[in-house]
Amino acid sequence: MSRIGRKPVFVPSTVKVELKDHQIKTSGPKGELSWSFPDDVAVEYDSAASQIVVKRSVDRQAVRALHGLTRALIANMVEGVEKGYEIKLEIYGTGYSCKLKGQQLLLNIGFMGRGLDRKGGQKEAQFFIDIPQGINITIDVPAARGDSEPAKMTVQGADKQKVGQFAAEVRGLRPPEPYKGKGVRYAGEQVRRKQGKAFASGA
Repeated sequence: MSRIGRKPVFVPSTVKVELKDHQIKTSGPKGELSWSFPDDVAVEYDSAASQIVVKRSVDRQAVRALHGLTRALIANMVEGVEKGYEIKLEIYGTGYSCKLKGQQLLLNIGFMGRGLDRKGGQKEAQFFIDIPQGINITIDVPAARGDSEPAKMTVQGADKQKVGQFAAEVRGLRPPEPYKGKGVRYAGEQVRRKQGKAFASGA
């Protein structure tokens, strides 16, 4: 990781960097991020060369690992506020759907009991998920058609970790099952399929 740590991080002209008391802050077209880096590493910003350099104080193995980690996280921050990150999700299953209501993501993904209120009436959705600050959701296709045309949504944000975690939490509500492939999956994800049980007729 130390070889990664020694590589400078290029800062585009659209990104602003501030350093103060072991904290780095980046801001750009997609938002702003801040992070407190470890005491055993030093971060320097050369505005003339438009680059950030990360250095370590000692050569212990743990600090070498922190050196590379710090450089990688700062590079992610710079890219995040400049370009942003996105993960596309697909929802397979007849009747499965997704939509937005204010700062909530509403999902119907095939759980029968969750779709009923106390009086037995149909609820608006089976899952109401609060969208964290800094995360934007775009509904590309609101409802699935059969098991071959999925509903589609895109998770976007400047913070790579937040985008990945939110997408994983949504997928975790109903991961794709191996027989018909129903459930929530990442775009392009290959689901290993299993053959259903075969019932032989008696003579």
